[in-house]
Amino acid sequence: MSSIVNEAHPWLENLVAYDPGKPIEETARELGLDPNDIIKLASNENPLGPSPKAIVAMKEAAEGVHIYPDGGGYKLRTAIAETFGLGRDNIVISNGSNEIIELVGHGFLNPGDNVIAAKHAFVVYKLMATLFGAETIEVPDPGFVHDLDAMAAAITPKTRKIFIANPNNPTGTMVGQEAIDRFMDKVPDHVMVIFDEAYYEFLHDAPDTLKYVREGRNVVIMRTFSKIQGLAGLRIGYGITTPEIAEVLHKCRQPFNTNSIAQAGAIAGLADLEHQKRTRDLNDEGLAFYQNAFKEMGLEYVPSFANFVLVKVGNGDAVFDAMLKRGVIIRAMRGYKLPEWVRISVGTMEQNKRCIATLKEILA
Repeated sequence: MSSIVNEAHPWLENLVAYDPGKPIEETARELGLDPNDIIKLASNENPLGPSPKAIVAMKEAAEGVHIYPDGGGYKLRTAIAETFGLGRDNIVISNGSNEIIELVGHGFLNPGDNVIAAKHAFVVYKLMATLFGAETIEVPDPGFVHDLDAMAAAITPKTRKIFIANPNNPTGTMVGQEAIDRFMDKVPDHVMVIFDEAYYEFLHDAPDTLKYVREGRNVVIMRTFSKIQGLAGLRIGYGITTPEIAEVLHKCRQPFNTNSIAQAGAIAGLADLEHQKRTRDLNDEGLAFYQNAFKEMGLEYVPSFANFVLVKVGNGDAVFDAMLKRGVIIRAMRGYKLPEWVRISVGTMEQNKRCIATLKEILA
């Protein structure tokens, strides 16, 4: 008897599903640990949690969840647009910024096309390209930094999209304004550039990519409420682009792709600049702590502009397992072709100190 799975798209055969950071509850269940004794430094989450103002707004919104959300996200799109001096028609809200990757695939990718990404960039770019039958050209990134000149040189007539994560996950590196401007001068009209800026709020001198939207270039900027806003569990993000591209993306998204609680929390969180500053200050302190600790331990690490650090520990999987057994969840990097490395998110200073003490114990 034939199976329907034999009729699945042939390009899905070797695709490996995305493997997220290990949840606290699952770790506690598997290892018989108290969930309260486990710290998770694996998924670049905000250790301070959401803005208190966002929590109030979400509780109020919860009373109206018997009503469908605003499918067009009028208030949230307006708030985002006003924050960046753009029009509401420049904004597409999404189920996490990840959904923007999928929407541009639905709108602009066909089997046989290719997309370009850095060798050590977010694995979902390649995963999504494969879902649409497109090939991914992975460009080497010396020193783990995007080589934008090489990425421009890799463009072919079949190239439809180029992903630039800035700062990049999982390396924490960034490219500056001069390199971006030089790159954009080389990009032909048949190529869309997607700037993934999930961590841009952690930068003290962020490059200006919004100018390309204002110039009407084929650009989509992805941003999220999961990181500095601390709303990862709500799955809420957005894309900033031209009205023409936005119109295509709106046609590709599901009705009610963002829920009413998420929209309310995002509006309040966006306006709470004090909470964002507290998070950024804590992150600066945590980055300095980790990088000084790795220096003292003689470990190679990649200086980071985000809220995590990539560090070379010898056997990433073994260190991950040993840390896990001690109730500290970090992220092994084999899936990013970096088997000797782990990625550690910045937590509270108490969590950071426990993480380093546990790592020292294991490596000793």
